[in-house]
Amino acid sequence: MDLVLAVLWMLATLLDVFDCHGVYAPPTVRIVHSGQACNIEEERFTERVYTIREGEILELTCLVTGHPRPQIRWTKTAGSASDRFQDSSVFNETLRITKIQRHQGGRYYCKAENGLGSPAIKSIRVDVYYLDDPIVTVHQSIGEAKEQFYYERTVFLRCVANSNPPVRYSWRRGREILSQGSDKGVEIYEPFFTQGETKILKLKNLRPQDYANYSCIASVRNVCGIPDKMVLFRLTNKTASPLIKLLVEDPIVVNPGETVTLVCITSGGEPPPTLTWVRSTDVLPDKSVLHEGTLTLPAVTSEDAGVYSCVANNNVGNPAKKSTTVIVRALKKGRFWITPDPYHNDDNIQIGREVKISCQVEATPPEELAFSWLKNGRPLRSSERMVITQTDPDVSPGTTNLDIIDLKFTDFGTYTCMASLKGGGIPDISIDVNISSTTVPPNLTIPRGKSPLVTREGDTVELQCLVSGKPKPIILWSRADKEVPMPDGSMQMESYDGILRIVNVSREMTGSYRCQTSQYNGFNVKPREAIVELIVQYPPTVEPVFTEIRQGLGRNIVMNCKVLRAYPSRVLTYEWRLGNKLLDYGQINSQLYTKHVINNLTREGYGVYNCSIMNEAGIGRCSFLVSGKAYAPEFYYDTYNPLWLDRPRYYVYNLQWTQMNPSAVDQIVAYRLGFKQISHQRWWEQEIPVNHVIQKEELLQYNLSELIRPETYEVRLTPITRLGEGDSTIRIIKYSAPINPHLREFICSFEEAPICSFSQDKTDNFDWLKQSAATRDTKYTPNTGPNADRTGSRDGFFMYIEASRPRKPGEKARLVSPIFNVAPKNPYGTSSSTYCFSFYYHMYGKHIGALNVYLKLKGQTTSGNPVWSIRGNQGQHWRQASMNIQPSTSFQVIFEGVRGEGIEGDIAIDDVSIVEGECMKDNPPPKNLKSSSPPSVRTHIWQLPVTLVVALLTNRR
Repeated sequence: MDLVLAVLWMLATLLDVFDCHGVYAPPTVRIVHSGQACNIEEERFTERVYTIREGEILELTCLVTGHPRPQIRWTKTAGSASDRFQDSSVFNETLRITKIQRHQGGRYYCKAENGLGSPAIKSIRVDVYYLDDPIVTVHQSIGEAKEQFYYERTVFLRCVANSNPPVRYSWRRGREILSQGSDKGVEIYEPFFTQGETKILKLKNLRPQDYANYSCIASVRNVCGIPDKMVLFRLTNKTASPLIKLLVEDPIVVNPGETVTLVCITSGGEPPPTLTWVRSTDVLPDKSVLHEGTLTLPAVTSEDAGVYSCVANNNVGNPAKKSTTVIVRALKKGRFWITPDPYHNDDNIQIGREVKISCQVEATPPEELAFSWLKNGRPLRSSERMVITQTDPDVSPGTTNLDIIDLKFTDFGTYTCMASLKGGGIPDISIDVNISSTTVPPNLTIPRGKSPLVTREGDTVELQCLVSGKPKPIILWSRADKEVPMPDGSMQMESYDGILRIVNVSREMTGSYRCQTSQYNGFNVKPREAIVELIVQYPPTVEPVFTEIRQGLGRNIVMNCKVLRAYPSRVLTYEWRLGNKLLDYGQINSQLYTKHVINNLTREGYGVYNCSIMNEAGIGRCSFLVSGKAYAPEFYYDTYNPLWLDRPRYYVYNLQWTQMNPSAVDQIVAYRLGFKQISHQRWWEQEIPVNHVIQKEELLQYNLSELIRPETYEVRLTPITRLGEGDSTIRIIKYSAPINPHLREFICSFEEAPICSFSQDKTDNFDWLKQSAATRDTKYTPNTGPNADRTGSRDGFFMYIEASRPRKPGEKARLVSPIFNVAPKNPYGTSSSTYCFSFYYHMYGKHIGALNVYLKLKGQTTSGNPVWSIRGNQGQHWRQASMNIQPSTSFQVIFEGVRGEGIEGDIAIDDVSIVEGECMKDNPPPKNLKSSSPPSVRTHIWQLPVTLVVALLTNRR
């Protein structure tokens, strides 16, 4: 009867709510590290330094508190390169960089914010350690020398290695370690301007013994496990700087499509130099083929032209470098212009006056450019009246002029300028220029109705200038009202027909555009120009574009739609609709906004309200979603001691949350709770009733039991009102052993393989053993030791000492706990270092010795006197021991079992717990639980499966 009533009471208290206001809190943050760090300096001038070897894994985790749950953002500054995660931030609790590189060192910031107070920011500096292979370069005291210039000369061997931290160098000659003063002919020093970066070995007036193998060892003193690196250089009387020869002409002039082969060979140098090819302005073309000293450029184009250099290096003296220029023949951009008599400032061609025809092309190489002139298809030679000049100092290169002196009617005709390259292989360029009575300078006009030109945003528009005259010049388009680029990004755009075509015109393109004649392909006279006005209409830009409004029945709602920009803005009309139903319409007022009011909201008033504001160009729309859905719950992540153990295979989780804006909608009557194992697809759901009005910042809680260790669960929580379900919130619950950086709760039932980080004392006589009743052999000692673990399970594990031979009376076995750090101030505002230390013990047998428990504080060399002790036979059952301990600093717990006078003296322990707070004397742990509940939780609801309840009720009947 009592059991049934207890079960019914537990089912009646499904929801545990306590009035805890003020749980909303600004964020706090701290950074913890994992990954493959080789050294951590927790504090150094208020800066934490994380040292890691290049190529290892960097892993930093940002631990936050605060409610609502803060948003986390990682950023980086102060690196050797502006590496910011590809110009974006990392929004994650854990920042992980695999194979970290040296440029990724710097200061990393974790920023947490939840809208309350100021954001919380912590930083840690990441120092990436590395050591590159050292390089030895050799120089002599006086300038370059010829072969064997090291004979009886002073030589400098310089060793350089890139590293972090600074490298330490040492030198060897053969197997001999060289140091300053060990040899009068040797000096070792660091140049003042490179101290710590390089080491120089000076050999004064080379002696025969100085010709040897020299080793430079670079070391960073094995920090981060980085080994020393060594380079070997052999100095002989043949050591010489490199010499090279180019077996090609300079320059190399080729036609497009040909293959260019550049050959470079060494003519001296010891050790043998290595040859490389470089290009002066850019990297080598992708198609280039490099084999030893030969560089091949197949099917060259104009883009392949440039200066190519062969570089030889053997780390002796200065590298040798020789260059050649590759020139690719080309003719392009043929243009002409006509200049009326330059001495009379005429704009027209007149009989009896001078006329100059100019022709220009771009030629490569320019010295091969040749011009010729034709009149009406016949060759034209220079004469007194027809003066041909090949170069003009007043214009750019590649220009030829034909001056016609004292123009006559017989001079009218078609003049052709022919441009060619002397080497051939490139097509000629011909430019025809007509000189006649109809050859007149240009004039520009804007067609009727084409200015101002009105268009709509997003359309394609054509701006047009009509050009008259003969010949018609190229038209240049630019902005007339401001210095901004044209649609293609340039400041001017060319047009051969006078039309500027703009695709997908935008509102920023509204303004004045100038069309202007150029001198090319026309008259070299004062430019003609005209202005075209472009007006781009665009639909209203409004705010808010979308807003969600949540209100309960019977409330009042005001919705405002505001115009930010529109063109034209003189006539703006509006419509308010709910779905397809027209609610209101009219003209926008001078303040450029409209509003709609809902009084006494009903069920029919829920839905999407659209406010459409219109002009000639289109529609701008504000949308308002009005609903009675409850807002999402806000999971509380700072729950004090949320997890505790329940029987060997299960754990319980104290789920806590607050309700976002609970008064905005109708009263929440229940929550739908769903949960599933993270590796499964099936959800389990149940409903949690709410029998009161939830207040803002009220902390709600529910105990999730029967969770299987060590599984991870996904939990979903959905509020329910009389109008239906609201928004859901999902979080992940992970099982973690209660061993934390700061002790809050430690519970160990010895079920896991590592026995909760307990260790055997190496100074005792024998060890504690992990055992279960199902596997323990009682053949020789049946009258001692437990028949089951503390819960009564024969499969459950416990720790015990075996008193059988060869053990002797008085021998001791010690089991040592991990180190526990004293917890800081807890979230409920009290500062206490009191812990409830509890465990179960079993001492059955006529030869039982003693069980002693010690508390060893940090810094103590001995464990001192026991804090708890018991001797002798205590009967065939498990007993619990509980006590309050108040350690002042980090501590360990030691269990000492002492062997009695005979073999029937086995002692066992089980279910060790250390929980912050004083022991609860009036509420002993339930008998069916493996471990006690944490004292910080006010009410624990131990839920039983529904099948168990049904079975109990059936048995009662």
